[in-house]
Amino acid sequence: MRHLLFLILASSLTAHAQDDPFTTFDSDKDGRVSLAEVPEALRGHFKLLDADGDGFISLEEKNRFTKAAFATDHLKDVDYVGNGNPRQTLDLLVPKDHATNKRPLVIFIHGGAWHSGEKENGLGVIRALSSTGDYVTATINYRLSQQAPWPAQIHDCKAAIRFLRGKAEEYGIDPTKIGVMGISAGGHLVSMLGTSAGVAELEGDIGPFPKENSGVQCVVNFFGPTDFLTMSGDSMKPNPVIQLLGGEGPELKTKAKQASPVTWIDKSDAPFFTAHGTKDPLVPYSQAEEINTALKTAGVESHLITMVGGGHGFLSDDLNGRIRQFLDNHLRMQAGKFSEEAITVQ
Repeated sequence: MRHLLFLILASSLTAHAQDDPFTTFDSDKDGRVSLAEVPEALRGHFKLLDADGDGFISLEEKNRFTKAAFATDHLKDVDYVGNGNPRQTLDLLVPKDHATNKRPLVIFIHGGAWHSGEKENGLGVIRALSSTGDYVTATINYRLSQQAPWPAQIHDCKAAIRFLRGKAEEYGIDPTKIGVMGISAGGHLVSMLGTSAGVAELEGDIGPFPKENSGVQCVVNFFGPTDFLTMSGDSMKPNPVIQLLGGEGPELKTKAKQASPVTWIDKSDAPFFTAHGTKDPLVPYSQAEEINTALKTAGVESHLITMVGGGHGFLSDDLNGRIRQFLDNHLRMQAGKFSEEAITVQ
């Protein structure tokens, strides 16, 4: 997975990236990317794409790399509810041999404080996974808080999972092996998916497969809020959380509790992998500690990777390897150990 870091990070570094992040790095618009134009954290991977060693990544070199890596069909804007709302669509990357081989599914959920972001932000991440040939992958849109208040967001995420389970045969998915990963607001939503399976008030009744199960088999949470009742006043004040919950009022605390993943933890929950920076200015590191402790107390497998010095986002080859092993452990039944030691962000 190490050699795919360029693609993973290109997606996360460009908030409105489309399918091709190449032009984002090409700051002087000369049709090629120099080492100086690549963010410092990615420069160690420059030579992987610079095939001719001339000190530049050309569009041809980039295209050759992606063509070799992505033996998948890209299904765009799949409507998982059936009402034509673009905020209730997903993109799916399906290995070309999906008709004869079933694979686990990994779903990415974007961040953006519940009021911005789009499924395209996750394309680099899901491409990195699907290009290995080991996974079917998806990235989903969900209704934003200015369009619909909580619990619309979790209703959409659960509807997407039910839809993909209902279409498992068509897409070559093993419906018993579904993992989710998300960043920030998406980290909150995947944590909710991991702890609230079967909670009637959070399931919703949208989509064409109401009888399918919305549970997941594992969760990767990048710096998502986990308990709105214990977040600092500063974190609650700038409207993202209050807007998500439908505004201030006497029911705010009740809604905050309902929308908090820690509220629903019990021993049946999915295994968790959480990565969180100690200097995150938006979501306190204590949020990661809280859910990790609560999960372990309930008897649920939980791993917390502390990103020392990390803010609201970070880069790490080491972390990527640990995530891959966690996913393989729970979705491909390829048991292996990984370190839970803290990682210092450079």
